[in-house]
Amino acid sequence: MKAWAVVEAGAPLQEIELPNPEPTGTEVVVEVTHCGVCHSDLHFWKGEYNMGGGKVMRIADRGVTLPRAPGHEIAGRVIAIGPDAQDVAIGDVRVVYPWLGCGHCAACMAEQDNMCTAQRQLGVVQHGGFAAQVVVPHPRYLVDPGGVDLALAATYACSGISVYSALRKVMPLAPDDAVVLIGAGGLGLMGIAMLKAFGHRHIISIDTDADKLAAALAEGATKAIDGRGDDVAARIIEAAGGPVKAVIDFVNISSTARAGLDALAKGGRLVLLGMSGGELTLSLAAMVFRANRVEGSNTGNLQDLRDVIELANSGKLKPTPIHLCPKHEANQAMEDLHHGKVTGRIVLNDD
Repeated sequence: MKAWAVVEAGAPLQEIELPNPEPTGTEVVVEVTHCGVCHSDLHFWKGEYNMGGGKVMRIADRGVTLPRAPGHEIAGRVIAIGPDAQDVAIGDVRVVYPWLGCGHCAACMAEQDNMCTAQRQLGVVQHGGFAAQVVVPHPRYLVDPGGVDLALAATYACSGISVYSALRKVMPLAPDDAVVLIGAGGLGLMGIAMLKAFGHRHIISIDTDADKLAAALAEGATKAIDGRGDDVAARIIEAAGGPVKAVIDFVNISSTARAGLDALAKGGRLVLLGMSGGELTLSLAAMVFRANRVEGSNTGNLQDLRDVIELANSGKLKPTPIHLCPKHEANQAMEDLHHGKVTGRIVLNDD
């Protein structure tokens, strides 16, 4: 099978040939028809993650060997089934949950694979959706998209569940309580759509790109704030009519996290989701006096994927903008995302 793979960190993806997988046990082989391109694919392509304070985590530290086909927002059709796989048939069209754990620990048995400490994610530890086929260890990781367009449904396997999981961490909130979303890219627009689906009415979007702020307002944000400058927290508080109960940082660099924390009301929550790198200095006494919470959010679990797809099928979740790109243009898609030229999500489809 063909795959567009990272062969050398930071170098252009290369088209390589891999053996066609043969499923064993409960494994299922899915032919990839659609695969979203995510910012975490850019970090993977670069070969390292900025951990703040001058520290980096290299992909080898995550158990990765090259070449590796990235891509974890995967949808496609089942083309082969292992002898022990049940409740799945060849030809089934499914979205793939990619954040695979070991499959045996307490977290995995509770369908919390994203919290497993022995990760084997598709598109990271194993070949992902930039390849023609992926191997899924068990049918339980396959979710029926129902009537949702496959290109959009594929993005729910990362952006959808990441946003949903982050929003669950700040709920419950009253519909008119301000929720601040830092970043108006694909995740930020998904956050607006999801909050609207929940009936939320006060959404503040922050970005440094005027076009993305315009897109956020078009998607349903009630206010948009330019994220440049040192007074972002003050402008958030002014726009919200006071300190806020919830900030979700889809960018997550030192300056955005600082602004988010400084804008919080007493008891407010800052959820960190982006992986752009940086660090945050905390006053420990202030954390006690103000009872704030700063929490990381690691994608989402398998039930989150079912919930997001159910929400989309209900008609309540407005589709986010999707830009289709043939798989042989994967390098251009990565470059466009890297240079901030994308509003919404890029999805690779069959050549």
